[in-house]
Amino acid sequence: MRDLFEQGMGASPLDPGEAVRRAARRPQLKRFYRSVELTETPDGVAVLLDGKPVRTPARHSLAAPAGPIAEVIAAEWHAQKEVVDPATMPLTRLANSILDGVSARKREVADDIATYFESDLLFYRAEGPEGLVARQAAHWDPVLAWMTDTSGARFIIAEGVMPVRQPETAVAAARGAIPTEPWSIGALHSITTLTGSALLALALARGFRDGDAIWAAAHVDEDWNIAQWGRDDIALARRAARRSEFDAAAVVLKAMMQLGPR
Repeated sequence: MRDLFEQGMGASPLDPGEAVRRAARRPQLKRFYRSVELTETPDGVAVLLDGKPVRTPARHSLAAPAGPIAEVIAAEWHAQKEVVDPATMPLTRLANSILDGVSARKREVADDIATYFESDLLFYRAEGPEGLVARQAAHWDPVLAWMTDTSGARFIIAEGVMPVRQPETAVAAARGAIPTEPWSIGALHSITTLTGSALLALALARGFRDGDAIWAAAHVDEDWNIAQWGRDDIALARRAARRSEFDAAAVVLKAMMQLGPR
């Protein structure tokens, strides 16, 4: 099992997308277990295959801090048919990344999230057409207002793509909203990289917006182009794959929010 997941299950906690690409390239292993169970352990709710604990590539127990997270991981293992396909197991990959990488590098991963506060998707607005401008404002302005209300962070909004230097006070205030617990940090990083916005990721983590609203906000420009020019089936397939990664991270954020500050 170690060989199956070593290259495809989150080798880099800073690049969940690369984990997906590696998983797709790995040879698939025949399903080698009959039963999938969960059990309470000192490490959390652990996944068992035929009564034996699942291990991450770094040999940590595949155990989650909350039951809802472990239940989805177990469902991914249960859903495997003749072969075990890591590419169809986004929450298992994310869990491995968190346990093997993020837990020991919390500050580094949080710092990587914080870099988005200087160039976040929500800062750069279209100059036209009017419909796109209005749609960006409708999806993005409430999140910026929420961030100001909750943390005091006031960011500068610009038209076009020319870089705008954000106030250090705003960046620092937003940085203070990043959680300190590794599962939340890992999931937040995944949402940030998938959407291009740490502010959208925080809005999801804090329950200000649900997953569908955050996903729609992250794809305002793309959806506008689809409406104008039509569908691109290849691009939509990639988007569906990203959505599975997004949903896995959202499961973690929701479960950790229900546990309360940690």
